[in-house]
Amino acid sequence: MLFKNITILDENFEIKENMYVCTEGSRITYIGTEMPQKAAAGKTEAEAAAGKAGAVTGAAKDYGPTYDGRGKLLMPAFYNSHGHSPMALMRGYGENMALQDWLNKLIFPFEDKLDSNAVYWGTTLTMAESMRFGIVSTTDMYYFIDDMVRATDDAGMKANISRAIVNFDDSDVWQLPSMQEMKRTFEAYHNMNDERIKMDVSIHGEYTSNHLAVEAVTAFGRERGANMHIHISETRSEHEECKGRHNGMTPVQYFNSLGAWDMPATAAHCVWIEGEDFDILKEKGVTVATNPVSNLKLASGVCNVPKLLDMGINVAIGTDSVASNNSLNFFEEMKVMALAAKEKFSDPTAVTPQQVLRAATINGAMGQGRKDCGLIREGNRADLIVVDLNQPNMHPIHKLTNNLVYSASGSDILLTMADGKVLYENGEYKTIDIEKTVFEASKATENILKQL
Repeated sequence: MLFKNITILDENFEIKENMYVCTEGSRITYIGTEMPQKAAAGKTEAEAAAGKAGAVTGAAKDYGPTYDGRGKLLMPAFYNSHGHSPMALMRGYGENMALQDWLNKLIFPFEDKLDSNAVYWGTTLTMAESMRFGIVSTTDMYYFIDDMVRATDDAGMKANISRAIVNFDDSDVWQLPSMQEMKRTFEAYHNMNDERIKMDVSIHGEYTSNHLAVEAVTAFGRERGANMHIHISETRSEHEECKGRHNGMTPVQYFNSLGAWDMPATAAHCVWIEGEDFDILKEKGVTVATNPVSNLKLASGVCNVPKLLDMGINVAIGTDSVASNNSLNFFEEMKVMALAAKEKFSDPTAVTPQQVLRAATINGAMGQGRKDCGLIREGNRADLIVVDLNQPNMHPIHKLTNNLVYSASGSDILLTMADGKVLYENGEYKTIDIEKTVFEASKATENILKQL
């Protein structure tokens, strides 16, 4: 596809106007101020990925469809760094409740009735909502992994999917069905379809597991070169009770003592981390996935994003599930991330728009181990969104990056592309039958509610 005369958010997160951007296959192959010319003969996609795709003189090349970019912005797509996609079926199901009551009284009983069909359609519904709001990849944690993979792949989306391990038993953890599911699905799906689907490993949290589970999952993940995904210090009670169980060690320190951070890892929430926790996260290169809307809605607190950023820790953005959010509107998530930090720390300069935009894009991609994603750069994967700049909420434009964080809405997204494939455009879902998805997801929800 050729985007012409379009404004872009470039790889330095600066605005450039009247640009041309070309995609071929899954890659961005040209960025410039003039119409691209014919590419050198024999140039392959692999060479483009290595940064060798520069244009040369000659006849204009047919780049496929041409997209008129006047009045529009092309920017990197979003990477949702913490989610539970099948929980779309629980949107609005439990409201005005504290986390533990919400989980134990409503969510866990509902989840106990889930089946393969429900998980497939719940995940598909989330994929549709994600592409509508510019998300192309999710760091996902749940179970019924085969059905999550199938739904994500059918939608043409990307994901880092992990089977969350929960265990309180002192017997051999490898006898657990969940551990066997983790092993089987990792071996079956990791890096499938040109790495669109990656398999992570996951401990659900300190309060839902014992050291045997942590050690086993950690050993498996390190052996396979996997990423780790864990809930960390989401609530004050979770954080303090961990210290009571483990001689004063916080969740970050506890998992560090068991080697869980000795691999690429995402620590979700991190609302109540303290002291040495920050140093460990920095030293180990852990990505922190802040979930501002979910944490506010459940009154869990506000992550100390300014300190994390000041220390150079990779901060990305997650939505958590729509059961606790209740949407995947990533522009909303970005705005709340900035505002929550400013209010919490009484500092209007706490988080800049550029820092928020980086957290939503390149930082999320890096946390997922997608090193060729998250930036508009020649050779990178073509994970792109088009934002409508003609809407009244986007004017006047004193500085467009300010408008993107504080004024834009998910409804301003006109097009979502993953690996060079258009998934959503102007209300049309290219890979998902949206009417069938809504029907099947609603039917699955009704079937579960009848059993409760």
